[in-house]
Amino acid sequence: MGTQTWFITGASSGLGAAIADAAVRCGHRVAVTARDHTRLANLVDAYPGAVLPLSMDLTVPSQIEAAVASAEAWSNGIDVLVNNAAIGYLALIEEGEEQKVRMIFETNVLGVASTIRAALPAMRGRRSGTIINVSSTNGIVAMPALGYYSATKFALEGLTEALSQEVAPLGISVMSIEPGGIPTGIVGRNLRSPRVNGYGADAHALIDLLANDKEGAFAPSDPNRIAEILVRLVESGSMPQRLILGADSWGAIMAKLASQRSEYEKWKDLSNSTSFSR
Repeated sequence: MGTQTWFITGASSGLGAAIADAAVRCGHRVAVTARDHTRLANLVDAYPGAVLPLSMDLTVPSQIEAAVASAEAWSNGIDVLVNNAAIGYLALIEEGEEQKVRMIFETNVLGVASTIRAALPAMRGRRSGTIINVSSTNGIVAMPALGYYSATKFALEGLTEALSQEVAPLGISVMSIEPGGIPTGIVGRNLRSPRVNGYGADAHALIDLLANDKEGAFAPSDPNRIAEILVRLVESGSMPQRLILGADSWGAIMAKLASQRSEYEKWKDLSNSTSFSR
């Protein structure tokens, strides 16, 4: 496979930066975005000529369109789109503040959808391309205090599943990755809201665990290993529609699916009793 052009959102740190680094080291070119492109200077300095830094706020559609257009003009087309940028929100559902709830959906769902829509026409025209949407364990498994974040990732899973069916006949591959904990710094950047009294200790337990996780016990996966896996998969031309990454994510998702199937089976007769009586 020859040199490809990757477009990676949220590449100033964490997994996005690791994917950009891995792609360039494998001989590809990368257009990378952050809300402030100066935060991408380390990548630009490390790989002169192979990295295009772009300022892009996922809540501003005009910036998305401009960034995608700049990347396409720079490279004659985007081969691989990686929707990595996202924000977190630690809050019980009742604690959700309107502005923050809207912000997380605008960033994690609507912004991703806008980026996909901006990149698809050229991919469709060439009848080739790859789209990787970075979901999460929480795209399958919801947890207390992560309800709003989980809701955005659940939405992303649905969007990805539909998209993959729509564009497969056009030669475009789509994959959702579901990583577990990664030391990306997102925990410290999570949006938060004041606590509501009256809930038991378990409701806020996850927030407290993350806040006190100084040794990274809840972020056991190496972002560089994940990045290398993704680049190899794209280069191979063979990818699953969904890919769990991390033993923690695997365990949580498998347990959820088993529990979900068991509960559905328990109520099977009632589920099948809704037909019109004859």
